[in-house]
Amino acid sequence: MIKVNRPIPADKIKLVIFDLDGTLVDSRLDLANSINAMLRHYGKTELPCDVISGYIGDGAPMLVRRALGDPDDEKFVAEALTHFLGWYREHKLDNTYVYAGVKEALAAIARPGNGGGRKMAVLTNKPVRPSQMIVDALGLGGFFTQVYGGNSFHTKKPDPEGARVLFAEYGVSPEDAVMVGDSEIDVLTARNTGMYSVGLSYGFAPHTLAHVPPDVLVDTPEEMAQVLATK
Repeated sequence: MIKVNRPIPADKIKLVIFDLDGTLVDSRLDLANSINAMLRHYGKTELPCDVISGYIGDGAPMLVRRALGDPDDEKFVAEALTHFLGWYREHKLDNTYVYAGVKEALAAIARPGNGGGRKMAVLTNKPVRPSQMIVDALGLGGFFTQVYGGNSFHTKKPDPEGARVLFAEYGVSPEDAVMVGDSEIDVLTARNTGMYSVGLSYGFAPHTLAHVPPDVLVDTPEEMAQVLATK
């Protein structure tokens, strides 16, 4: 069901920015397996996938820190992060898949005639290189003119830096853009820049949207397309 808190003028939208994990792809199992490989390496107790999923969203350093129980030893955290990233680099596509209906939704949102020259980009807090590789390997690369990750800038979402770079690259104003994601981080990114927001209830952290409601909340990629595709 589509819940509208503030209508989005789809015909005026020139740029749609998407989160990646929990929005376009389900990467939970590969992230969880990589975290648990890191924990095993250091003799730590492995964590359930659902617990690890709750730690996702603020970037790899925070994911590792949370999985380790927020230790004070920064050198250890940095070492563990390197181990996690090395494992994830090799296993990022073992189980990760595109959510059903996402490709069709992206095609509907981006099709010629949708506002003429509408652009789409990915802005995720996951490191940029694995993000780009996942997007390309799973057949999503053709939809996006840019993929930025959590290490593309000095700051991560919900800081507005990444979104503002995209605005400048495409010459659009915040009121002509929309952020699509599954968590409060994405909604806050939209609020911090002045663009519209679409929240997804099927992702990793939809419970956070109750505290920070998006302009429009949808349950499926098909509903996402209904909201953003022009007639």
